[in-house]
Amino acid sequence: MKLKKPFFIVTAWLILAGTGGTLCVLAGMYLYLSPQLPSVESLRDVKLQTPLRVYSADKKLIAEFGEKRRTPIKFDQIPQSYIDALLSAEDDNFFEHNGVSLKGLMRASTQLLLTGRRASGGSTITMQVARNYYLSRRKTFARKFNEILLALRIEQELSKEEILELYVNIIFLGNRAYGIHAASQVYYGKALDQLSLAQYAMLAGLPKGPSTMNPLANPSRAIDRRNWILSRMLDLEIITQEQHDLAVSEPVTAKYHSGMVDVNAPYVAEMARSKAIELFGLDAYTKGYRVHTTVDSRLQNSARNAVVNGLLTYDARHGYKGPEKTLEIELVDQAFEPEDSEVSADEDATENTKASPEPSPIISFNQEEWLKVLKSTPVFGGLEPAAVTHLSEQSFTALLATGEEVEITWEQGISSARSHVNENARGPKPKLASEVVSIGDLIRLRQQEDGYHLCQIPEAQSSLVALNPKNGAILSLVGGFDFNQSHFNRAVQAKRQPGSNFKPFVYTAALENGMTPATIINDAPFVVSDAALETVWRPENSNNRFEGPTRLREALYRSKNLVSVRVLREIGIGNTIRGMSRFGFDEKSLPRDLSLALGSQGLTPMEVAVGYAVLANGGYSVQPYLIDLIQDSNGDAVYQALPSTVCEECDKETATPEDEEFRAPFDFDKDPFVLPFEIKGLLGILEDEDYPRAERILDERVAYIIDSMLKDVIQRGTGVKAKVLGRSDLGGKTGTSNGPNDVWFSGYNGNIAATTWVGFDQFLPLGKREYGGTAALPIWIDFMRDALKGTPETKRAQPPGVVTVKIDPETGERARPGDPDAIFEIFRSENAPKLQIGSPPEHMPYEEESLAEDIF
Repeated sequence: MKLKKPFFIVTAWLILAGTGGTLCVLAGMYLYLSPQLPSVESLRDVKLQTPLRVYSADKKLIAEFGEKRRTPIKFDQIPQSYIDALLSAEDDNFFEHNGVSLKGLMRASTQLLLTGRRASGGSTITMQVARNYYLSRRKTFARKFNEILLALRIEQELSKEEILELYVNIIFLGNRAYGIHAASQVYYGKALDQLSLAQYAMLAGLPKGPSTMNPLANPSRAIDRRNWILSRMLDLEIITQEQHDLAVSEPVTAKYHSGMVDVNAPYVAEMARSKAIELFGLDAYTKGYRVHTTVDSRLQNSARNAVVNGLLTYDARHGYKGPEKTLEIELVDQAFEPEDSEVSADEDATENTKASPEPSPIISFNQEEWLKVLKSTPVFGGLEPAAVTHLSEQSFTALLATGEEVEITWEQGISSARSHVNENARGPKPKLASEVVSIGDLIRLRQQEDGYHLCQIPEAQSSLVALNPKNGAILSLVGGFDFNQSHFNRAVQAKRQPGSNFKPFVYTAALENGMTPATIINDAPFVVSDAALETVWRPENSNNRFEGPTRLREALYRSKNLVSVRVLREIGIGNTIRGMSRFGFDEKSLPRDLSLALGSQGLTPMEVAVGYAVLANGGYSVQPYLIDLIQDSNGDAVYQALPSTVCEECDKETATPEDEEFRAPFDFDKDPFVLPFEIKGLLGILEDEDYPRAERILDERVAYIIDSMLKDVIQRGTGVKAKVLGRSDLGGKTGTSNGPNDVWFSGYNGNIAATTWVGFDQFLPLGKREYGGTAALPIWIDFMRDALKGTPETKRAQPPGVVTVKIDPETGERARPGDPDAIFEIFRSENAPKLQIGSPPEHMPYEEESLAEDIF
């Protein structure tokens, strides 16, 4: 008994010493680590990694770039049901504790002592905020101690609402989703406030295991976690038994949703991304910049649909090329037994001696393997991959990647699927479905109003660019059939021969040099000899016909090649080229020979569209631009475009030299992705000032006359199909290169100028019956039908110095009084024809000329 007292004394001293030592260690750690801890105040102004977002002019999302998908939200935007579910799962005493839960820490310590594992950290939400914002995720005692100290500080500096707001925005919830707003989009494709209780509970279970407990990677574990959270909510009397049972019985509806864009404009998105990286470096991916483009979402959707429809229509005219591949099938023999084994006595003996028909093998396949192939096959242009599973006489059944089987009838693309022979020929019309497809064929289907239709991915490509001619804003841009199929942006990168699409610029130069719409030029064959190259060039009209003396207006709307070449020869190649830079063309890239008149040089659709925009706005310079505004994560403008804008009423240019300092020229060759932008917004606070005025670069009278000539192209020329739009304010021009390898249509009214191009990337011929009016013009019409819907016609006033005169259509001279064949024509007043006294001039000879080429 005497030994007990010293033992207790020693034990007490040991406990006291241990406690004191522990306290000293803790105090030492506090004194050592506390100065090293970051300032909690910085949390009030924390910059979360937020992706780069690109928007249309009407504020619709085009694209999102960045490793982390995150959209920060405020506390009052967090649904109460989610808060209840989250706190039930992670920290049910959140609003009572001071940042540290002693109960939780004791539970974690006990678990460590019993199992030797640090599975449960006992962390409160405040401690998790400290870890996520400031500390590593390594499980060490030093980190845990830092976590506790920081949590205590955070609770002193921030309110519970501010802490919870930080938590729901920073936390990783799997599949690149950071924060609950992003998670609701990724897993459910819905806004956060549109989810059910079961879905809130599912999201609340993700912080514990964002990779292993999410409903996509492990549905069973995710359901177990969700149901446990719902039980906790029931135990805590947050929900009723009825709410609990209803939520527990709800099936898992989560599936992966990629970025929910509102506008399909990937080529635009890539151009905007490239510019943002140029301006801000790689920080553009994480600093939450918002890039607002000039693209109109309605026009962009119309442009994309027009390009896809136009290419599919062209492709259908040239025949069906068969399946993309053939999937594995197995043939299984089957015994054949006639339906009627009895033969009547009076049946012809020859019938009785006929051999029994051979049994047809059964075709079987591994549907699971087929589905794997279909799911791994990308969708291009909305054309879904499918596999043929059954054949009938005039229909077939196909398996989709979803597992659904659909029937394709004779009228849904089978009857028109004549086999492709070459660009100029197709095989005969099919009579049976088996002449078109076979079981195991991997084909493409397109969903339309009456079901799926057989089709194929076109090999030809197309692009469409539409501009606002008044300020150069890009209203829509499509660079190809599908961005995922090819990232090559043909709208700004493809240099193709415009053919006759270039003629309006040559004719404009002719009008400036004294010619008129009534000038007579001989449409007759001739040859051009080039002694240096020892070659002879014989230009031809597309129809190989020659019609003799032809008025300039008529030659343009009927696209007479030989007249155009003679016009260029008359006014001079060098003289013509010197004026082309006004339209945005690089003079150095233009050929210094007569082929210039036929558009032999390579131009991008953007370059051509800019030229037509000048004609559309009455002769003012155009600098195309795509980005209107860039904002940082706080909504402050860091970049603002200052486009030159047409002001016909203004007497003089109002742009100052200071404005010009920030206006870079548009160089297509150096950077085909990036268009000219104003950089002034990066240099300081944006000022509220008027836009600079666009410079007049073309005599308004010449602009008025060439506009009237281009309107005739649509009213009576090669663009006559566009009359279906029922408007009188449209002008434009077709274009077809040799081959033809390229076909074009460019057209406009006062509010929009658009260029379409169709061709093969490999410069293959499109087919001898393909022209600008057959392949490109229909795309332009489809686009403009939507673009102009509900808009009034634009009127261009006849400018001073333009006169209307009656002329003789045969001679181009002023008509004699009473001439019944006289027509009206417009002229610049100084070029108007005078009444001729005496006999009319004789027609020019219709014979081949031999010309030495004049390159100056």
